[in-house]
Amino acid sequence: MAIVVPARDEEDLLPATLPTLLAQDYPGRARVVLVDDMSSDRTASRARSLAEAAPHPKLELQVVTGRPRPAGWAGKPWAMAQGVEAALEGVARPEWFLFTDADIAHPPSSLRRLVEAATDDDRGALSLMARLSTGTGWERLLMPAFVYFFAQIYPFSWVNDRERRTAAAAGGCLLVQARALAEAGGTEAIAGSTIDDVAMAKAIKGAGFGIWLGLAGGDGPDDAPDVKSLRRYPHLAGIWEMVARNAYTQLHYNPTALAGTVAGLAVLYVSPPLMAVAGVATRRPALAGAGLAAWTAMTATYVPIVRYYRASPAGALALPFTASVYAAMTVSSALRHHRRASAREGRSSS
Repeated sequence: MAIVVPARDEEDLLPATLPTLLAQDYPGRARVVLVDDMSSDRTASRARSLAEAAPHPKLELQVVTGRPRPAGWAGKPWAMAQGVEAALEGVARPEWFLFTDADIAHPPSSLRRLVEAATDDDRGALSLMARLSTGTGWERLLMPAFVYFFAQIYPFSWVNDRERRTAAAAGGCLLVQARALAEAGGTEAIAGSTIDDVAMAKAIKGAGFGIWLGLAGGDGPDDAPDVKSLRRYPHLAGIWEMVARNAYTQLHYNPTALAGTVAGLAVLYVSPPLMAVAGVATRRPALAGAGLAAWTAMTATYVPIVRYYRASPAGALALPFTASVYAAMTVSSALRHHRRASAREGRSSS
């Protein structure tokens, strides 16, 4: 068993997360392989010092110095590939890989329970969406919606259905069977993918293996462990950057898909309260009633996620505003892509 942790400039978060991996109560042979992905800080030395200072580590730590990224590879898949390569160099070849981010904290039973669940249910991959931080106002407003909208794009029940082609995963906590990874083409299958987790899930499901995706600490196989992301976003700019980085990629850089996404968010989530207000203002009960009914229905679908994050259900009423922010972030992602494409074309023609 190998836990692969791609880490770039994670010196500050490692003291809160790496010890949780070293303390796993997994009964078999396991080790943590942390790939220092060309960090500009002391990520590697901090990881080694944390392992040395751990009072009773159950797992050993191997720190891999990341190599420059070759052509055709995205950053995180290349770090994952180096972690897998290092894990396979040992005498005992791992049967499972747990890919987890450096900001994720695990309960002691996490690894054991994930492997047991995947084995009992005969899955090639099992993934949990880590519970995101909701300590600030912007986080409380936008983070539950991040999970909500992801589940709208990739319904978990469809992902978990072996007969459907829908595939997705959450890269913060992704357990993969070594045999499934090999038959899916290895990490080379996701080499150029910036959305590596979804690409990995598609490759494994496409190779004929079952996959499972659910919420950490939620209903799922063997009562899914409550893994948590400790990365904080105190300001809107941080969340905006996180979403805008990959939103247009998720739409395959397709302007038609972008227009459809923005229109869908407007029609499904923004228009109902506008209809309700317009109906009241113009004294048209039917319009107001239709708007209120749609607003109530959408709120009801969002309440379970809000409760999962232990927030007030009343916060679900803000979903129309939240959806408008996500629409703006998605448009920003597309504009960023086209600006960069234009800059590249300008450099190549000069």
